[in-house]
Amino acid sequence: MSNRNDEIKISKFLSLVLRHQPETIGIELDENGWTEIDVLIEKSAKKGILINHHLLKHIVDTNSKKRFAINEAGNKIRANQGHSVEVELGYTAQEPPELLYHGTGQKSVEEIMRSGLDKRSRHHVHLSSDIKTAIDVGSRHGKPFVFEVLAGQMHRDKFEFFLSENKVWLTSHVPVRYLKEKH
Repeated sequence: MSNRNDEIKISKFLSLVLRHQPETIGIELDENGWTEIDVLIEKSAKKGILINHHLLKHIVDTNSKKRFAINEAGNKIRANQGHSVEVELGYTAQEPPELLYHGTGQKSVEEIMRSGLDKRSRHHVHLSSDIKTAIDVGSRHGKPFVFEVLAGQMHRDKFEFFLSENKVWLTSHVPVRYLKEKH
């Protein structure tokens, strides 16, 4: 089996090619973000990244953030969310909890309080259902800051929410009026 550092390297590589730059290795994602596992393995090897079916399944199954999914037939893989390339993940709108959370770095708070939460180069704004996850996300961007998102009110005001396979709540934009400074 591979060591943990190899698994992290491959997971980051998969995030790159399945979420942002499939052209890096010459793969194509279908309209729902899926690509053939055999093609991924073959094209990755040509770039010096050695993956086999067993290792790929292990990474998908053990990824703490559940970033990837393998289809039921076991022949395709995709990222669950976070794409900057155009894909339709096939999620249906759902009613969110009354409150959701968004973690960011302290340095971004002022801008967010002016414009709200924007998806930027991604397809959606990512929200979590618990404060701890939001703090962890915010920590990636410096001193963490957590916004409370009035998701229930947004939903009643006709904003759509989706729940990804790895339990990240997604929406297209959060206007300032639905944000509260949590911490």
